[in-house]
Amino acid sequence: MSISPNLITFNIVIDCYCELNEIGYAFGVFGLILKKGFVPDIVSYTCLIKALVKKKRILEGVRIFRKMLVLGVRPNDVAYGTLIHGLCKAGDVASAVKFHEDVMSGEIGLGFVCKSNAVCYGILIGSLCKNGYVSKAKELFFEMKSRRISPDVVAYTSLIQSLVFLDLDEAKSLFLEMIGEGTSCNVSSFNLLVNVLCKEGRVNEANRLFELMAQRGEILDLESYNTLMNGYCLKGNIDKAKELYLSMVDKGIEPDVSTYNVLIEGCMKIKRVDDALRIFKQFASLKIKPTIITYNVLLTGVLQKGDILSALKLFDEISLHGLTPSDCTYNILIYGLCRHDHVLEALNLIQTLEKNRVELGIKAYNSLIDGLCKAGRMETACDVYTNLYSKGLVPTVVTYTIMIYGFCQKGQLKKADDMFYEMLENGCAPNVVTFKAFIMRRDLNMVPKVIELVNKMLENKVNPDASMVSLVVDVLSKDEKYKSYLDMVSRLREVG
Repeated sequence: MSISPNLITFNIVIDCYCELNEIGYAFGVFGLILKKGFVPDIVSYTCLIKALVKKKRILEGVRIFRKMLVLGVRPNDVAYGTLIHGLCKAGDVASAVKFHEDVMSGEIGLGFVCKSNAVCYGILIGSLCKNGYVSKAKELFFEMKSRRISPDVVAYTSLIQSLVFLDLDEAKSLFLEMIGEGTSCNVSSFNLLVNVLCKEGRVNEANRLFELMAQRGEILDLESYNTLMNGYCLKGNIDKAKELYLSMVDKGIEPDVSTYNVLIEGCMKIKRVDDALRIFKQFASLKIKPTIITYNVLLTGVLQKGDILSALKLFDEISLHGLTPSDCTYNILIYGLCRHDHVLEALNLIQTLEKNRVELGIKAYNSLIDGLCKAGRMETACDVYTNLYSKGLVPTVVTYTIMIYGFCQKGQLKKADDMFYEMLENGCAPNVVTFKAFIMRRDLNMVPKVIELVNKMLENKVNPDASMVSLVVDVLSKDEKYKSYLDMVSRLREVG
């Protein structure tokens, strides 16, 4: 007595072939179902759709889905969800949304309407947000709620993480709605929201969210504490940041180097340099390795205080921790040395670095040139300036402005003029600071020189900024022949 396979048997065989990635054999069995006079059901089609999506043959899967509906097979959320996920994963979000709309409206097949679920909506909303279609994502979010489908953490998180940079208040409201609905909170979304609130100066709101999370028993991680501590430090409230630090430690959360960097920077911000150094020694005793950011913050603070010896000692320590100074490190040290009249030390440092083939950026040389000019060492400043091109560096508006100011201070107005014209010929636009440096220590009647300057700018097609144009207009408007300059001013406004 022979046993004839039924539809369930065939579906099991199709599923096995699909799991083995043997789609050709799976379709062969599907054909056999039809040959035997059986009518494939939703299980038959779903197995094939899942296999096609797995092989990234998603459009074929969509065609199978549409054919299934035409043949009167009622769809389920598994087949629909598989295709939504496949289209989104392939980056074809537009097709995913169109497919969703067609299926939800019953516009394909025999008018069957497929009931979606929170997972499918979450996938769609997440993909839309990821690709910048936040308005459409919000539209689907409200659609799912209107269908009485409760948004899951994926849907909420995707929208919150996008809206936090577009509409902070809406992002916050959505977060409160999420936890009010009892949806499990994603701590990364919470941290991002707190971070943006703190950067916007809304630390008290961030703290209320923090306390709400703690009351709900949500697990707050190290980043949560570091973020809020940084918010308090940005507002200059280092004492509140320290309270948060002690609370964190009391809960058994181990601080890391970022924690101490936040506290050190907070102390430096309100000029409590000694406190910052004590914190630095404290975490060094805990054998937490500092980063170059740690040293950059410390150097900035001690140099603002004018403590050159401590700065140089800190700089020497960097290599002992296996760290390499960054461009920022060199810029901080050189600027600090020059600012506190240690320009020769800065010059010696740069010469040593050059011998060791350390490449410095234009900011470091700008600081050195500025220090030399203010110290009256214009000849050395000119030498440093002249050698910039051999180092592959291009002078900026800051470089030219420093040199022009230095020449004017020395009364070397012809050299200041030449530097200004060189700047224009090189296509570098002057700003208000440059202009003020240029006209300093000149005769009361500056109009001829300003006219000469404007004509040079127009000749070299240099585009001044709005404040520069405004200052030029202000100078020329005080002259009795102002009306004769209107055409020139108009042309300057057009290029600026």
